[in-house]
Amino acid sequence: MKLGSLKISFLSIPILLLFLYSCNEKINYVGEFKETAVIYGLLDHADTIHFIKINRAFIGPGNALEIAQIPDSNYFDQVDATISEYMDGNLIRTWELRDTLIQNKDTNGVFYAPEQKVYYFKTLPTLSSPTFGTVQNASNPQLSSLKPYATYKLNAVLNGGKYTVTSETTLVNGITSAASGQNFTFKFADSPVEYLTAGLTASNTGNSYVMNAQMDIEFNEFIGSTSTVKSVNWRIGEYDVNPSDSRTFSVLGKTFYELINTNCTNDPAITKRTFKGMWITFTGGAEELYNYMIVNKPASTLAQSKPSYTNLAINNGGKVVGIFSSRQTVKFYKPFSVGSAQAYIRAIDKKSTRELCQGPINFGKLFCSDHPGDNIVNQEEAFACQ
Repeated sequence: MKLGSLKISFLSIPILLLFLYSCNEKINYVGEFKETAVIYGLLDHADTIHFIKINRAFIGPGNALEIAQIPDSNYFDQVDATISEYMDGNLIRTWELRDTLIQNKDTNGVFYAPEQKVYYFKTLPTLSSPTFGTVQNASNPQLSSLKPYATYKLNAVLNGGKYTVTSETTLVNGITSAASGQNFTFKFADSPVEYLTAGLTASNTGNSYVMNAQMDIEFNEFIGSTSTVKSVNWRIGEYDVNPSDSRTFSVLGKTFYELINTNCTNDPAITKRTFKGMWITFTGGAEELYNYMIVNKPASTLAQSKPSYTNLAINNGGKVVGIFSSRQTVKFYKPFSVGSAQAYIRAIDKKSTRELCQGPINFGKLFCSDHPGDNIVNQEEAFACQ
């Protein structure tokens, strides 16, 4: 899987059949199939629904491609799984996982799609109180959000006790960014036309070992007085990090304008466009997840032998692959304008705004500025919306 979107997807385990021929004798696979537990789960205390993927894979007689298209062939007959929360070695809460069907699997793969079965449990977001600060949901402690400093243990009993898979993880925490402050402004361009590189820094005071940064740029397209919001996803980068350290991502101004230009609707009825704001998302991964990602990167040499890695354990001589780990997702919004009372607070500065409206990359795209600071009486900018 990958951190991006820190939007994460589950991996599939390929089925490999080996046919050996010696002279005219054909050797076929004989005997019962051998099944493997395939489990993937990432906990994030920012989430309210926590999904765990529990499947099986096996080698057996028959056409593997046909078997891969049968959903029941990839599920255990019975799964009884729990997630337990521990603080200082003491059990606090336990959730029983329920199964559900979702419709988001890529249909271009070998395995059945788009429907897939996953297991889940729910919590509620942490509540905020202006008087008491951050508090947990007191009405139902079972639904309170996951605790950043707790340990979480997975216990999955498969097929009525034939196998039991266990694992545990702590949660990633401690990611912050000065860019979330109201006064932080991106500077993407200067005058005359010069594209700048902005620094987007995330402070990792916690325990992340890999960090991903993304930006979702939003702008409005108007047809008369009716507007539609367009969103552009920008995958800024992903890097190794050290706990209690920081990482600065380079945000290229020219790329900012090119992404907007590429995603403008080709509709002659559009009368104007305005910049709306941007969502910034940092995703940090735990050490176990980092190790799993490193091991599963494509081989860079002719020697294709690679080690395997999992932090899952299984009994009764069974086999298990996958990962049970954690990530932290920090997401915040930076609006173009905060309001008339704070007219000079803006997500991108005035020179960057002028470049969007009048610069060569987006020339003719009908961008204008509706920021109050660009529409001051007797000081109205030439690129302000009329």
